Amino acid sequence: MITFRLAAALVLGFGLSACASVDTATRNAPLDSAITQSVPVSLDIQDVRVTVPKSLKASEANRYYPGGDIVWREDPPGDRHAQVKAIFETALQTGVSQMPKGSVPAILDVRVTRFHALSEKARYTIGGVHAVQFEYVLRNPATGEAYGAPKRVKADFKAFGGQAAIDAERQGITQKVRISEQLSNVIRSELRQPQGDHAEALGLMGALNQI
Repeated sequence: MITFRLAAALVLGFGLSACASVDTATRNAPLDSAITQSVPVSLDIQDVRVTVPKSLKASEANRYYPGGDIVWREDPPGDRHAQVKAIFETALQTGVSQMPKGSVPAILDVRVTRFHALSEKARYTIGGVHAVQFEYVLRNPATGEAYGAPKRVKADFKAFGGQAAIDAERQGITQKVRISEQLSNVIRSELRQPQGDHAEALGLMGALNQI
């Protein structure tokens, strides 16, 4: 279940797109301008679209804290933007597929803003933080119109390091597995309770990974 404010906006936006008889002033009014009573609404996510902007810098530096916006090493060297996009798409699709099918159709439109897994040096020594951050907006599938303003999400969590990382890998619990599970859980939480704050309290490393 989503918040009352977004719920009403969703119903209004969907109604406006489906009704050709409304007047121009109403049709063009901002969705947030007509919030009234609480309306129970659940979502039917019909598509997940992920963008990883080329403006995000990918770093291959093997340092404890590499610079850049994308740090990813578990796939072979190549197009890191495409690799991150694939991880997000699979994880988010898994997350929304585990939600009950609702009554309001929507497209989940996601823009990745940061994807910091661990370098080899950090992974096998001190560990660190998986900084997984993105923006999303829900859109009307028929018109492409956004149901509201984009929401920024910081889904950071503690990464294994040293022996803990080695032990996890022996059990098949890779960085990709953990990040994918985090993204699936976070998007389900977002679409049910968008006001939630998902990032763990991660001290200095968390502060370094602020959006």
